[in-house]
Amino acid sequence: MTNPSPEAPPIHAQGLHKTYKVGFWFNRTVRALQSLDLQVDAGQIYGLLGPNGAGKSTTIKILMNLVRPSGGTARLFGQPVEDAATRRLVGFVPENPAPYEYLTGREFVTLAGQLAGLSGQELDTRVTEVMGAVEMAGAEKLQIRRYSKGMVQRVALAQALVSRPKLLILDEPTSGLDPLGRRQMRDLILAEREKGTTVLFCSHIIPDVESLCDRLAVLVGGRRVREGSVQELVSAQVPTVEVVVEGLKPEQVRGLGIPLESVQALDGRVMLQVADVDSQRLLGGVLGAGGRVNRMQPARFSLEQLFMNALKESGRASSVGGEINT
Repeated sequence: MTNPSPEAPPIHAQGLHKTYKVGFWFNRTVRALQSLDLQVDAGQIYGLLGPNGAGKSTTIKILMNLVRPSGGTARLFGQPVEDAATRRLVGFVPENPAPYEYLTGREFVTLAGQLAGLSGQELDTRVTEVMGAVEMAGAEKLQIRRYSKGMVQRVALAQALVSRPKLLILDEPTSGLDPLGRRQMRDLILAEREKGTTVLFCSHIIPDVESLCDRLAVLVGGRRVREGSVQELVSAQVPTVEVVVEGLKPEQVRGLGIPLESVQALDGRVMLQVADVDSQRLLGGVLGAGGRVNRMQPARFSLEQLFMNALKESGRASSVGGEINT
């Protein structure tokens, strides 16, 4: 194997497919990934956003060589993901970390450092640094079986950081953390980016993706349905206007014959969203029907709305209604 190339993107995947055989007799097929292309450039925080079952974790498992793809190619720093030397450049936090529970937090992170090739004073100093960075120094001598889920997430991040990786792959790293813990985790990820570390960040928690990522891909049903920066994806949408109407019922507003994006009854009022190009027709229609416009303002298009639109377009919105975590 040749050495990892510093000029090559940290992650490059092309045409990834993954099909699983399921059922008692393995007679049913599930497509977890379908023709996925993905490139993460150096220094980026790149997000994978999608509902449960979208293919995010499968993508990460392929990149970590834990699962073999059914088709396509995946490379880290220009080398196949099977290359063990290249994987030494990667720090990984799985979705459900399960460190050996009878080790203390410090012992576990020390073991991770030893496996990465650290030793002696360098190892001891680095373990102290990362345990402090994830705010686990006060619990480092406790056995992991006594840790809460949030503490396990923190020590899992510490083991991923101990070898100073060039690429961090994080699968739902804020899962199980309270609001303060989520904020601290986001700060740590941003601090790593400032050091030049590339981060692949997988989540279905939309605010975390929106606040962290330089670029993101929306996955639905194993396919990439959107890709770009948050600003690009949000600003590319059709401008909408939010209107609050009094004196008319929702069915009367719908009966005006103007396409509406949403209609919601609010204690004698109706709040709706309409495309900006149709807003003046709506205003005239409401006044002509004897109603009043209480408020009319541009609506900020959010990443959550983009996500919901992507789900609707792929026919998945009704099946994942309880899975979107905002």
